[in-house]
Amino acid sequence: MTAPHRVVFLFDVDNTLLDNDRVTADLRRHLEREVGIDRSMRYWAIFEELRAELGYADYLGALQRYRGEYPRDPHLLTVSSFLINYPYANRLFPNALDVIERVRAGGPAVILSDGDVVFQPRKIERSALWEAVGGDVLIYIHKEHELDDVERRYPAEHYVLIDDKVRILAAVKEIWGDRLTTVFPKQGHYAHDAKEIAKYPAADITVERIGDLLEYDLPAFLIPR
Repeated sequence: MTAPHRVVFLFDVDNTLLDNDRVTADLRRHLEREVGIDRSMRYWAIFEELRAELGYADYLGALQRYRGEYPRDPHLLTVSSFLINYPYANRLFPNALDVIERVRAGGPAVILSDGDVVFQPRKIERSALWEAVGGDVLIYIHKEHELDDVERRYPAEHYVLIDDKVRILAAVKEIWGDRLTTVFPKQGHYAHDAKEIAKYPAADITVERIGDLLEYDLPAFLIPR
């Protein structure tokens, strides 16, 4: 049996390490340019329907459904290429890679993300995050339901979870208790939804941006709030 690490750092991706809101805005502009406003709006309606079904954002899955409605639209190929080949590394938040490098001095840094099995790994790879964590990447449908698998793969005395969604932080805290330090970077649209935030307990550590974690040393992550 693998001896547990003293601490393992678990990083969300979208709007935690990578500015996914800007990626979405770029895709929205690309869609409007390629297929027009009306069909672009239809794509986003399908996208939201699919997210409600799956529980995570599935850009390529929404494109497949869109194709079913507009099977002869030649612009689909450009939209697919846009998603697959997008320069995601340009959308990393400032100092995101520095934070990963810093915490790896104390324990493994692991990507813990929700998403599909094609687009999400591609995004993580092209953003340089896959390399930054040495291939320690976990992608689930609902990560808060897979904590036993996380523990099996990365056993630790203590975990630090960095995520822009307070719902996720609270759900994992409920299970791991004092074995977990929750870190809430106030980035992206979820992190600025006051009504949503008010539903859950405050995180152990709140920062304005991911780069602020460079100011913390390892003991600060291990002391329960």
